Amino acid sequence: MDNYEKFVVALKQKLNYDLSGYKRKQMERRINSFMENKSFGTNYELFVDSLVRDKQLCHEFFEHTTINVSEFFRNPTQWEIMKKKILPQLIIDDKRLYIWSAGCSTGEEPYSLAMIMEEYFPKQKYTVLATDCDKDILNKAREGVYIAKSMQNVSEQFLNKYFNVQGENYYIKNDLKKSVSFRNHNLLVDPFPKQMDFIVCRNVVIYFKEEIKEQLYLNFFASLRPGGILFTGSTEQLIQAREMGYETVAPFFYRRPLLK
Repeated sequence: MDNYEKFVVALKQKLNYDLSGYKRKQMERRINSFMENKSFGTNYELFVDSLVRDKQLCHEFFEHTTINVSEFFRNPTQWEIMKKKILPQLIIDDKRLYIWSAGCSTGEEPYSLAMIMEEYFPKQKYTVLATDCDKDILNKAREGVYIAKSMQNVSEQFLNKYFNVQGENYYIKNDLKKSVSFRNHNLLVDPFPKQMDFIVCRNVVIYFKEEIKEQLYLNFFASLRPGGILFTGSTEQLIQAREMGYETVAPFFYRRPLLK
């Protein structure tokens, strides 16, 4: 066991922060960069002890190692497919649609989902559950305040209808906020919700080791109701979708088959 592996074990034991499921090269680079910036060099042992004693340092470290990159309607073509082809398949009479945004980061994704539902399926009852393992990021998502960089794929129509603009900031309107429920959830350890109609997990699984990825996709499969659909990121195409039980309904959209 080398120094980095010992560090990962110590981090789990002393702070209950588990990095073992993440790809080593990416995470080690991020951690070493943070340590160098804080003048720890490569002294992992001193660094762990300092994290235990210094809550502010620990908070900064957690923020640095958590991947939080998002924007509204990321990869617009896929959102068009979702709007025109995928969601209509999931709407059944008066049944409420249960949508889960897993790894929601700062909230752009679940709010995008709510805007689509409000605009194109106004009579449909729905619930958007948005989860992330980072409590501070969830608080930012609940606040719903964004800068111009996040807004590049938002139409003028949606800007006027769902945002209040103050200076350089864009504020989600309260009516839309009420459509999204944010909850703390760790994909690696917490139970998954059941009977979901639509799960959106994009640009999250890519950071995990292959065996962890496979288990997560199996967990998502179990989380879906029969006929429910998983929407993945543009670099997360499921090569072995059929072996896991999924049917491919469009690129990056995978369905749990209906019961026969």
